[in-house]
Amino acid sequence: MVTDATNTDVKNTDVKNTDETKTDAIPAGPRQRLAIGVVAPYDMALDAELWRWTPDDAALFFARTPYDPLPVTLEMVELLGDDAGLRAAAEQLKTIEPAAYAFACTAASFVKGRAGERAAAAALTEAGGAPGITTSWAIVAALERLGVSRVAIATPYDAAITARLEDFLVENRIAVTGIRHLGLDSRMWTVPYVRTAELIREANSDEAEAIVVSCTNLPTYDLIAPLERELGKPIVSANQATMWAALAQCGLGAVGPGQRLLGA
Repeated sequence: MVTDATNTDVKNTDVKNTDETKTDAIPAGPRQRLAIGVVAPYDMALDAELWRWTPDDAALFFARTPYDPLPVTLEMVELLGDDAGLRAAAEQLKTIEPAAYAFACTAASFVKGRAGERAAAAALTEAGGAPGITTSWAIVAALERLGVSRVAIATPYDAAITARLEDFLVENRIAVTGIRHLGLDSRMWTVPYVRTAELIREANSDEAEAIVVSCTNLPTYDLIAPLERELGKPIVSANQATMWAALAQCGLGAVGPGQRLLGA
């Protein structure tokens, strides 16, 4: 029996081409990114701003503290830093194996002083199984990186919470040269850039080497670089410092063109 070699070769080629076409049509799959766990207060509205500091090779995964319908007062922020709540939130994220955790709340991490801040970071680390940092610690670390020991502070809080921030900074050997606050007890995320810029200018003084802008619910991303140029000194905001410190735990850099901290 004579075999038609030409037809057989054509059929084999067709099968091979079909297999290659199928393979070419299947993408490699989603890019694997380094996971960072973010424990946010239940009223956090600026998840999207944190993403703006995040490079392409990292991804943020959020969990929130338990809901408690209170205005932003000393009582409320003390509850936000509750050990059990922080541990429960970190455990929600543990399965995806974050490389680091951040407690993205300034007031709740400074309201009980340095000891309270250290306890909050320890709770994240123990419950999550990876290094945990807090926003308040990140601010202090950022000031140290910048070589700053005298700051002005600008906050959206009331006077009582703002005074606790001053106490926390002083406890960490950072002098406070000026203070301005908005006196708000809710919806900090609605404060327009123009009002925050005014607040920062009002807080500034010649004695201040930098300006700390507190509260992870106060938008600041697009304000930092232009106001640093205008005032001639670094501006360290809560969300900026949080992402800078959390990413540094993973060996990554934050994204923020023209922001002094990120180039330090």
